[in-house]
Amino acid sequence: MASVGPDNETLEFAIARELEAYNFYTALADRVKSPEIAEVFRELAKEELEHKAKLELEVLKMGRTLLPAEKILIPDHEYILLDVDAALDMDYKDILMLGMEKEEASFRTYVNLLASVDNEESREVLLALAEEEVKHKLRFETEYDMLLKKS
Repeated sequence: MASVGPDNETLEFAIARELEAYNFYTALADRVKSPEIAEVFRELAKEELEHKAKLELEVLKMGRTLLPAEKILIPDHEYILLDVDAALDMDYKDILMLGMEKEEASFRTYVNLLASVDNEESREVLLALAEEEVKHKLRFETEYDMLLKKS
């Protein structure tokens, strides 16, 4: 009996989450005043696109077709802008805390998706992505700690 990988809905959900994170970090990078902070957000956005590509590769390896970008269900642009607007009203410390929360949520998403995966290779991809999200969270935590030490 062949093992079954994650279903289309699971992968589409994960891809949508990565696209949402990319849009969020890109919007923040375009709107923050500090070039240094903008660069951090651009780097995170780039990494979220890399995560999306890994998930799309899993879809292709299973012989499935990728949905066109416009058909991937992500929160509407207004939601992302509201989220960004709220972040821009925060001070840098609060933005870092929001980043930690978002990355923690992404980590938990990948861990929870593992329950729907039978294919070992797909499990490894989801575990690697969970690890990447933890690294992102650690990046925010490190910056937060450095900020507190400066205070």
